[in-house]
Amino acid sequence: MDPNLKSYPLLSYVLSRLPSISSRLQSSPSSDTHFDLEQPPPIDAASSSTASPPIVDQMPHLSHPKVLASMTHAIYDVAQTRSVLQTLGPRPDHESVDMAHHKLAEIDSNLFKSLEELVLSPRPEGVDQAEWRANLADKEQQIRQQAEQEKSMYKSILQLDEMHEAYGKLVKQAEERLVKIYEKAGEVADDSEPVEETNPEVVGILEEAQGKGLERVDLCGRKLRYLPEAFGKISGLLSLNLSGNQLEVIPDSLAGLEKLEELNVSSNLLESLPDSIGLLQNLKILDVSGNKLNALPDSICYCRSLVELDVSFNSLAYLPTNLGNELGNLERLSIYLNKLRSLPNSICKMRSLRFLDAHFNELRGLPNEIGRLTNLEVLNVCSNFSDLTELPETLGELTNLKELDLSNNQIQALPDTFGRLDNLKKLNLEQNPLVIPPLEVVEQGVDAVKIFMAKRWVDKLAEEERKSMIEVNEEEENGWLTRSTTWLKRSVSVVGETVSGYLGTTGPRDPILDEER
Repeated sequence: MDPNLKSYPLLSYVLSRLPSISSRLQSSPSSDTHFDLEQPPPIDAASSSTASPPIVDQMPHLSHPKVLASMTHAIYDVAQTRSVLQTLGPRPDHESVDMAHHKLAEIDSNLFKSLEELVLSPRPEGVDQAEWRANLADKEQQIRQQAEQEKSMYKSILQLDEMHEAYGKLVKQAEERLVKIYEKAGEVADDSEPVEETNPEVVGILEEAQGKGLERVDLCGRKLRYLPEAFGKISGLLSLNLSGNQLEVIPDSLAGLEKLEELNVSSNLLESLPDSIGLLQNLKILDVSGNKLNALPDSICYCRSLVELDVSFNSLAYLPTNLGNELGNLERLSIYLNKLRSLPNSICKMRSLRFLDAHFNELRGLPNEIGRLTNLEVLNVCSNFSDLTELPETLGELTNLKELDLSNNQIQALPDTFGRLDNLKKLNLEQNPLVIPPLEVVEQGVDAVKIFMAKRWVDKLAEEERKSMIEVNEEEENGWLTRSTTWLKRSVSVVGETVSGYLGTTGPRDPILDEER
């Protein structure tokens, strides 16, 4: 499938360092062993501490997490394309490609002939010209659709060949990018800014971990700029606090912390999270607040044990689409101080969610099915300013809601179902151009607002009931007239038949008797 990756040593090495989430999640003891140049078998833990790949001995800066992370981001397109091509299959041979070109030309030629015959076909006598044109248009569409169906298989062959061709160019370009990144790392080292020496406290922790199992590590506020990959070998670690440092990357090796339950990397300089974070399937608390994240990796959805997730104070423009589909155990979600314009609909499937804080974003609304979060107790969507103008009617289905902050938005009316929030104790509606309920009601407090909205809801139901009764009465009246008319028709019919029988069948039936009354 690929160009010979042995000709691209840097690319081969970096790809081999990428963790495979799908293989970890789906692997089984009975699965066949398959060697992949880009995903070689894992190195034995006993030998990994003493041995390193030859390329690392030749290019020592590869052992620096920041250099490796930069290289990983630089070849993302290669890894993604390779994954797609592995699914689609090997590159077609030259004979298949030539045959596909020939077949496409043949189909196009036959299509031209069929359309020419259709255009020249005479219009049958007695057929309207407009009708004939419509008939021709239908036939033309059928002919073209049939041709496209025949061409689809051959087009897919050519597209697959083009993708493999493009992949070959990507591989070459990726190797060139990696070389430049490494050369730049070397220049930094030559400029008396060598790869940062490992913090002595970190070294001590790693040495201690070899002697006994560590469950908790707290490195908060140590001004750490990078974390050694060896941390991923502390297999018994349950809690890791790296908050308040200067970390720019988290090494992929942290995926080895399979028992980790709490991870705090808040207040660092992270611009992204590694895809390998999805391998932390026992993780219950994750705090990545106060960083520079633009997006969360989709793999975070695999952290199905999460109970608390804090991604606040970043630059997130969206959340993973399947976040709610997978994180069914999540109870607290903090996403405030970001740039979110909407929440994924899947968030409404977080049935365990009790706390949702989304203030200071750019939200334009809440999902229509927000009412499905029946365990939600605290909801804060304040300070979305001019973007948030209305709320869904299903808000009234949040029957366990206790605190609601809607301040500093542009909401003009609360949903009619608002009065059903029986457990609501705290409500903030300040700085909204509210019309419903009026300001004088809002100033009386949360109970007054609930009573006002409940009465409005009852009045609305009463009005709907009144309209429904009017419609029912009209239908009954119309039904009585219809039944009367039917009875009259039947009576006339019976009388007519009786008279006809009395007079005999020799004479014609009087048509007056059959007239409708």
